[in-house]
Amino acid sequence: MPDISLTTLALLCVAALAAGWIDAVVGGGGLLLLPALLLGLPHLPAAQILGTNKAVAIVGTSGAAVTYARKAPVQVGTAVRIGLAALAGSMGGAFFAAGISSEVLRPVIMVVLLAVAGFVMFRPSFGTRPEGDERPPLTRARIVTAIVVVGGGIGFYDGLFGPGTGTFLVLALTAVLHLDLVTASATAKIVNVCTNAGALAMFAYQGHVMWLLAGVMAVFNLAGGMIGARMALRKGSEFVRGVLLVVVFSLVAKLAFDQWA
Repeated sequence: MPDISLTTLALLCVAALAAGWIDAVVGGGGLLLLPALLLGLPHLPAAQILGTNKAVAIVGTSGAAVTYARKAPVQVGTAVRIGLAALAGSMGGAFFAAGISSEVLRPVIMVVLLAVAGFVMFRPSFGTRPEGDERPPLTRARIVTAIVVVGGGIGFYDGLFGPGTGTFLVLALTAVLHLDLVTASATAKIVNVCTNAGALAMFAYQGHVMWLLAGVMAVFNLAGGMIGARMALRKGSEFVRGVLLVVVFSLVAKLAFDQWA
C-alpha cells in the first residue's frame, strides 16, 4: 500500500464505486478511475497507476459480466471468442504504442465520438429491442466480422491508446450483431474481462501493480459494477442510451482538455 492519507483512500474508493457503475452500464469507467488514481497518487510512476487501475477494473467488470450473464440473453461463447481476439489485438496495440503520438490520435477519436453521438441522438431506434424481438439472424459472417473488427480492431485500439474502449465495444456490438444496448453492454463486459486480463498479466509480470490498494478499491468497484448491471437490466435500453450519450460527451471533453489545455 502506498503512503496515502485516509481521506485520499476514501476518495479513491468512492471513485472506484462510481467507475464500476458507469462501466457496467455502458463502459467508460476508466474516464473516472484512472484520473482519480493520477490525482490521488501524483508521486507514483505511470506504469504503477495503469497496472493498479487494471487490477481494480477487472474485478468490477467480472462482477458485472456475471450479473449480466445470469439475466441477459448473452451468447457467452461468441463473447469469449470476441474477447480472445480483443486480447490478441490489445497486445499488438501495446507493442506499437511507443511509436504513436497520442496528440495525433486524440483529434481523430474526438471526431469519431462526435459522429457516433450524433448518430445515436438522431436514430432513436438504435440499440432498442425490435418490436416482437424480430432481430436479423446471427449469421456466421456477422460473428466473424465481430471477432475481427470488434475484437481485433477495438482490442488493438485499447492497447494502443485506450480511452473509451468499453463505450466503443457497446456501440460496435450493437451495430455489427444488431444487439439491443443492454445485451451489447452485457457482451462488452465479457470482452472487457479478456482484455483486462491480458493487460493485467503484463503489468503484474513487470511488477507494476499495487495489490493491497487495488484489493481495497476493487471491493467498491465490484459493488458499483453489480449495481450498474442490475440497473441496466431493470431500466432497459433507453436508460443505457442516455448514459451512453453522457459518457461519450464526457470522453470528448476529456480528450479535448488533454489535447489543448
